[in-house]
Amino acid sequence: MNPTELFYILALLRVEGVGDIVAKKLINHCGSAEEVFKLKPSYIKNIDGVGDVLLRNLKNKLVFEKAEKEIQFIEEDKIKVLYYQNADYPEKLKHCIDGPTVLFAAGNIDFRSRKIISIVGTREVTSYGAEFCKKLIEDLAVFDPIIVSGLAYGVDIVAHKAALDNGLQTIGVLAHGLNQIYPKVHKKYVAKMEENGGFLTEFWSNSNPDKENFVRRNRIVAGISEATIVIESAEKGGSLITANLANDYSRDVFAVPGRISDKFSQGCNNLIKTQRATLMTSAADVIYNLNWEFESKPAKAVQKQLFVTLDNDEQLIYDYLQKNGKQILDIVAIECNFPIFRISSILLNMELKGVIRPLPGKLFEAI
Repeated sequence: MNPTELFYILALLRVEGVGDIVAKKLINHCGSAEEVFKLKPSYIKNIDGVGDVLLRNLKNKLVFEKAEKEIQFIEEDKIKVLYYQNADYPEKLKHCIDGPTVLFAAGNIDFRSRKIISIVGTREVTSYGAEFCKKLIEDLAVFDPIIVSGLAYGVDIVAHKAALDNGLQTIGVLAHGLNQIYPKVHKKYVAKMEENGGFLTEFWSNSNPDKENFVRRNRIVAGISEATIVIESAEKGGSLITANLANDYSRDVFAVPGRISDKFSQGCNNLIKTQRATLMTSAADVIYNLNWEFESKPAKAVQKQLFVTLDNDEQLIYDYLQKNGKQILDIVAIECNFPIFRISSILLNMELKGVIRPLPGKLFEAI
């Protein structure tokens, strides 16, 4: 993005009464942010939703001073600006009507990976939730997904750390400007996250982590990914807001169930009970529902492992695949008498043991 284009975009976003929906409407009708300021008011007034008050606000020259100041920060701190009309902007956010017009990015974020999942949950994560989150990301690592969360206490930071431990890109979506990190205790993770991933925010450098900013932040977490996973949540909380936003954006939502007596399982259980989330017991549920497949790689000779231990269920499936050759997951489930959610988990474990391999079209074959 050239400096002039960025200058006018930022100035437009500082006009009182111009949010992301209005800004994109003005830009689409006028051709560019610069033209919004240069075209005759009589033309702009014909745009649906534009009134006399907004026209007067567009004449406020203070917005240009604010834009210049922000550009200075962007240049000094080497911030990358992602514009909603450009190719480097997250693809799925482009389809959210209220998605940010611009995002400010720090680090080494690469959105060429299409597998992006958001993981959210309570700030008071239990040992059950933390261990589930770590195991989930470890099992998904073979698919090289980008792990998105909000850098908060609890589930968020567990997810970021687990992604780092497994060599995955991880992105912290912030509720403030890139001139600070909140909570401050998480500054120690910044350098490592920026090596493989980084930080995104729609907030300018003078923005503080105010309460209302976290709700706005949640729509980015929900909209940027193909699925949102709620690990643990009380009956009310920010992660439920994110889950509801993901549903509004027609994204997949998963929730980890817990005991009905556990405070931080009530939110997840309610999501499942009201059919606003798919029950998730392992990484296999994500893989199956999102129809993820291993990247195709050149075939190579596979030496059958010695001393692989299979339990009774795994042996049954292995014998069936040995006898019948390549089979679709659903057929394996029917023929071996397993429910889909159970067969997905078993097949994933067998893949990790190296005794079967997945093929395009949800096919599996024994090795």
